[in-house]
Amino acid sequence: MIKDNDNLGSIIIDAINESKINLQNGDIIVVTQKIISKAEGRLVNLNDVSPGHNALKYAKITQKDPRLVELILSESKSVIRATQGVFIVEHKNGFICANAGIDHSNVEGKYGDNDDWYLLLPENPDKSAEDLRMSIETYFGIRIGLLIIDSHGRPWRRGTVGVSIGISGFSPIIDYRGKEDIFGFELKVTEIGAADELAAGASLAMGQADERIPVVHVRGYPYNLGCGNSSENYRNSSEDLFR
Repeated sequence: MIKDNDNLGSIIIDAINESKINLQNGDIIVVTQKIISKAEGRLVNLNDVSPGHNALKYAKITQKDPRLVELILSESKSVIRATQGVFIVEHKNGFICANAGIDHSNVEGKYGDNDDWYLLLPENPDKSAEDLRMSIETYFGIRIGLLIIDSHGRPWRRGTVGVSIGISGFSPIIDYRGKEDIFGFELKVTEIGAADELAAGASLAMGQADERIPVVHVRGYPYNLGCGNSSENYRNSSEDLFR
């Protein structure tokens, strides 16, 4: 149960040692955003939020609490879709998701009164990933990749899937353009969303309810770790046929 200002690096290092995991070069640590947000104090009480004009407008459309809508708007660049029960926005960090990733599940209030407490995403997930990776690498003296993930819905498909929102020491896209398939045909457009593929697999291991598994260790990744950041995952609006 992570609290504000907990040292996540030390906590994860202790857990790795207690689990008798011998970290190796090329391993990857995947961390749910929830414990990052908790350690960074991203907890907000709706009673401290005053909805503005836009929040009241979208609250009427979505049938959501106007205070929650105000929080969502404060974390967003733009509104993509709003209808009853659904509020899709472009988060200020660049990705598109429901409710700006603001979550109420598995959130413990500061004073035991959990009903009105919500958790925002980390302010800068790439920096959070970088800080955590450096802490772990310094302790073990190895080279790893680190992903921070969240659960997002997808257009045209049901169910949430783990996706990467913070990346350090890892290239999120593997470019296969120019390579040949088994029949010698050159691949023209194939780019692999490796960070999101790992995020989805790790999310299965973590669970979504009361499993309490916020960190997953990955070994056997078939590509070089590389380096990159989460913005490489996102299409800009000029390439987006559906916005």
